[in-house]
Amino acid sequence: MSFFPGNDPEPGDAFACDQIELMVIPNAKDIGGFAVRRALPTAKRRLVGPFIFFDRMGPAILRAGHALDVRPHPHIGLSTVTYLFDGKIRHRDSL
Repeated sequence: MSFFPGNDPEPGDAFACDQIELMVIPNAKDIGGFAVRRALPTAKRRLVGPFIFFDRMGPAILRAGHALDVRPHPHIGLSTVTYLFDGKIRHRDSL
């Protein structure tokens, strides 16, 4: 991980921050009736770490008893972290 020193901005001080280097607009992918927007990696920012994905899902309202139709996919030994802002979800590995 790299560290670049910078100025800590004061509240309301728009000029204290360095300029924006890159704005990433996530691409939406349908995963069985549910949209996932992947921000990282992207074509312009591939080297964010050895195995880092930053996805955003929802908001969505899913009916009880109707699971997402996500195809089997291996996580190739990676750990997955999922956090919710509201509600609950049950995740089971597909393989």
